[in-house]
Amino acid sequence: MFRFTANIPLISFVFFAFFAVNTPAQDFLPELVKRIKPSAVAIETFDSKDNTLARGSGFFIAADRVITNRHVIERATRVEIHLLNGKKYAVRGVLAVDGEGDLALLQVDVPKELAVPLPIVKAAPQEGESIVVIGNPYGLEGSVSNGIVSAVREISGYGKIIQITASISPGSSGSPVVNMAGQVIGVATLQAAEGQNLNFAVPAERISQLKVSDVQTFSSLVAETQKNKRSSAERLYSQGLAQLSRDDYARALPYFEKATEADPNYAEAWYQAGYCYGALSRHAEALKASRIAAKLRPEWSATFINIGASSYALGVYKDAVDAYRQAIRLDDSNAETQYFLGLTFGKMSRTDEEILSYRRAITLKPDHANAIEKLGLALFKQKRFADAAVAFEQLKPYKPDGKTYNYLGESLLESGKAEESVEAFNNAVGANPDMDKARYNLGRAYIKLGNRDMAQVQYEILRNSRSEWTDRLFVLLNPYSLFLRLFLLRHDQRTQKTILDRFVEK
Repeated sequence: MFRFTANIPLISFVFFAFFAVNTPAQDFLPELVKRIKPSAVAIETFDSKDNTLARGSGFFIAADRVITNRHVIERATRVEIHLLNGKKYAVRGVLAVDGEGDLALLQVDVPKELAVPLPIVKAAPQEGESIVVIGNPYGLEGSVSNGIVSAVREISGYGKIIQITASISPGSSGSPVVNMAGQVIGVATLQAAEGQNLNFAVPAERISQLKVSDVQTFSSLVAETQKNKRSSAERLYSQGLAQLSRDDYARALPYFEKATEADPNYAEAWYQAGYCYGALSRHAEALKASRIAAKLRPEWSATFINIGASSYALGVYKDAVDAYRQAIRLDDSNAETQYFLGLTFGKMSRTDEEILSYRRAITLKPDHANAIEKLGLALFKQKRFADAAVAFEQLKPYKPDGKTYNYLGESLLESGKAEESVEAFNNAVGANPDMDKARYNLGRAYIKLGNRDMAQVQYEILRNSRSEWTDRLFVLLNPYSLFLRLFLLRHDQRTQKTILDRFVEK
């Protein structure tokens, strides 16, 4: 409770109270760091001759389990963890590995009172959310860096990747990325490629997806890795994902190509290579890579979506339809696949099937604005103007722009609802005053209503802006002018303008 004195004005206390409530997250960092620091560990790995191989970071998720990056423990025959108090403990072995996510779950024997597990959040973080990373860069154990979640990216064929601004230095790989509530949202991963340090985090959700098995020794893991082509391929794949998280397809592609060379049976690497080829408009190569992925994983719908996209880009629409249909058979919950199938039917002038695909896409995703727009256009093409108007009315909340209102106005006008179309066209030019087609349509609607004066206003605006729609509205205003236009064709452009100006004045 505040005790007021005569020497301090009331406003000072109000300001103090406001400031206390609105204290930035930065001011809570020391307390947060103090609370979570004991959960972080340094990891040191050794070869068969007991020479140090690498240093990294990790954190407790249970009293006997530590999470780190898979690449931290690669080639190690012995691993130990260092606690914040300086004590060291041997790691018994590996319980689970996620090669593509670059994660490893370690079995440790540590006194329970010294192991402080961190809670894990499965939900994706918010962009802009403040985060803390506690790691061990260059052996400086217990170092802290803070920043924000700069982006949460969805990578096709993989899942989410979290971009962070907090710095990750060598030795920090495997550090917990913690929100202001002290919960792990991800595992920090440093990928160094072509002179770049790419700081991002694997979502904590992947930790809960690890398939835990019996403890495997590091020696057996090394032996298995040497026999298995997949391990080195997954390392390359992970580096490709780091570049892909920044939409840098040109830099990502070589890693996926090398991954397929390291392990030709690696379907996920073929998929991502195909995806990058497609993004770089190398569609024939994209199609080849995606077909290999589909052959290796015929139950994976995403590979057939890639095949459909490449076939569409190459103009082989029948193959695109077949691929999209196969993708839908494997997964009928994807609205985008139905939408792409609709686009393909549109290219083939199979309008009925096109409309059906868009309707299915909208059923799966009611706010799919592109599908709603394409549905309206396909219905308009079939002269189903009332149905088209319903579609464009549905589109307004998602795309309230001039184009939507113009589409709506055209549908209403063709449906015989000229008065309602005037309102739609007025909304179109209100949203985009430079949309000459909407002004032409507005003039057309006024003529339909018998209001030639208002139509003339739109004509003058178009004329002053020297729009290509001017002559079209002029002909509607003066239907008998066709003979005049034929007459004008016999003269040069300057003479045409002089004659036309005099005609309009009359």
